[in-house]
Amino acid sequence: MPTVRLKQISAWLPIVMSLLALAIVLCHVALFGVAPEADEGTAAHLFQILMVGQVPVMAFFAVRWLPRNPGPTLRILGLQAVAALAAASPVFFLHL
Repeated sequence: MPTVRLKQISAWLPIVMSLLALAIVLCHVALFGVAPEADEGTAAHLFQILMVGQVPVMAFFAVRWLPRNPGPTLRILGLQAVAALAAASPVFFLHL
């Protein structure tokens, strides 16, 4: 039975995408503040692409590894979900 680890690209890529999305939000807030803008900028579009883009990768990871090794796979999926929530929380709490 193969071991599921963060060595698979489909395991760590969503986490990296979430951290990159979080970095984009934090940099945008640091540079421009939380004032409302008339139009969505590049940072908002990049954030949206990163957050939506990780969903198919997470689904692929779940379909590929969940039937083979459910315990470790669920832990990694949980880690991916926590990373996604961490990236989305500043947007929610700061009303960006």
